[in-house]
Amino acid sequence: MAEQTTDRKPGDGLTGLHIVDRGVWDLQGDIWRPFAWEELACRQVGRGAAPVLHMWRCSKALVIGHRDRRLSAAEEAMAELRGEGIPVCVRPSGGAAVLLDEGVLNLSLILPNPQHSINIHDDFRLMAELINDALAPWSTAAAAGEIAGSFCPGDYDIAIGGRKFCGIAQRRQAKAYIITAFIIVEGSGEARADEVRRYYSMAVQGTDTGYPEVRQGTMGSLQELAGVPSVEAYADSLHGMLKRRNLLLDSAAPHVVSPAELEREAEGLRLRYDREIRS
Repeated sequence: MAEQTTDRKPGDGLTGLHIVDRGVWDLQGDIWRPFAWEELACRQVGRGAAPVLHMWRCSKALVIGHRDRRLSAAEEAMAELRGEGIPVCVRPSGGAAVLLDEGVLNLSLILPNPQHSINIHDDFRLMAELINDALAPWSTAAAAGEIAGSFCPGDYDIAIGGRKFCGIAQRRQAKAYIITAFIIVEGSGEARADEVRRYYSMAVQGTDTGYPEVRQGTMGSLQELAGVPSVEAYADSLHGMLKRRNLLLDSAAPHVVSPAELEREAEGLRLRYDREIRS
């Protein structure tokens, strides 16, 4: 595993952030809502609103990637999970299947892009640095680099001792963009890997290729790997680090989304991604 290095300090290039901390989002069976809120907030940032750090959790849900949805028996696998009461959706950002629950903290940096110029490596390094800096009270051993055999593998997996606890992806709009990460804080990384393997075992048929083969011993939680006691403790450390670096805005966040807007956006995302994948 190759560790990514940079001379930039966490937060360099950021001017001021509003933190929007949702706690545990009440999905009401619809995992699209957090992603719909981010799409709407991203448009507001593109029109000049302040950058946002969106923090949220949810009850158990499976969020899959575009390739995962194209697997031969994906429709049947998704129906099976939904029948068990587990919401499933295809997320707008890149990546592959991830299991979410109340022990997984989701972070999204929503940033302006007026020049239409994005360096994905710099942005992923920035998110990795912020995540690692918040981890410093418990561990300085985290490193970035792909963990083969993990779920949702990528160049900016973050791991301790070869076991991944975090993955990073990106979503772009015309004048703003979202760097998003999941951080497994509490519970068992292996148990979550089992659930992702179960999706692939149901969705994959003989001719399918290009999906992650999730192996045992590749996933962990910060509780297991670094002794982080809770999501709340990690979130408090992140908030304190951003405050010490003067990256937080004091005023109330102006990013207001009405329930009707949220529902329309969630339905639009659902229809859009189903249509793209089925065509």
